[in-house]
Amino acid sequence: MAKLFRAAIMGPPGSGKGTISKRIAQSFGLQYLSSGHYLRDTIAANTEAGVLVKSYVERGLLVPDHVMTRLMLPRLEQLTSHSWLLDGFPRTLAQAQALNSVSQLDLVISLNIPYETLKDRLSDRWIHPASGRVYNMGFNPPRVQGRDDISGEPLIQHDDDKPEALVARLRHYKDVAKPVIDLYKSQGILHTFSGTETDRIWPYINSLLSAKIPTQPVNTCQTPMH
Repeated sequence: MAKLFRAAIMGPPGSGKGTISKRIAQSFGLQYLSSGHYLRDTIAANTEAGVLVKSYVERGLLVPDHVMTRLMLPRLEQLTSHSWLLDGFPRTLAQAQALNSVSQLDLVISLNIPYETLKDRLSDRWIHPASGRVYNMGFNPPRVQGRDDISGEPLIQHDDDKPEALVARLRHYKDVAKPVIDLYKSQGILHTFSGTETDRIWPYINSLLSAKIPTQPVNTCQTPMH
């Protein structure tokens, strides 16, 4: 059996993390675990944990470290026989240390995107709240303006995607991410990619992973996990 491969991707809001994560999962057969998708599923399931998560999300607060680790680590323990890619976790140093206690990452991708690019992308970003589907009016618009393609329900723009909130949001990301990035840099597993276009960054990420991931037949591609 090929050696398992565990990776995480980091990047500020609007960095293209979700798009790149899906390409990695499809190209290399990794299970894709997005903390954002998982939180939405937890809320929708209305479990005890879901009610707790909802209480933070509804107040516009970040879900605390101890709640995130309590949710994510058991999920990863269910994937012990799979190679996987994490998106959105670990977000803080405490989460990274908790993850280290149960699983050693092989590689961490950090996306370094200029502020002006992030601002342009996020100001064009509209979201379907129930599913988390994201549209961009510049390069991925909905078929009917202001409506989700699948449900037909209205799209919204997050307050924190509006330009006035963006500077604070990106500054907060940098402050919180820096110790995580420093940790993975010290472990020799951090790879940073800079640029303004996802399609131009992707070939470099693809080359890196092609060299790092044990060769697998294409048909082992796994379905993204929420």
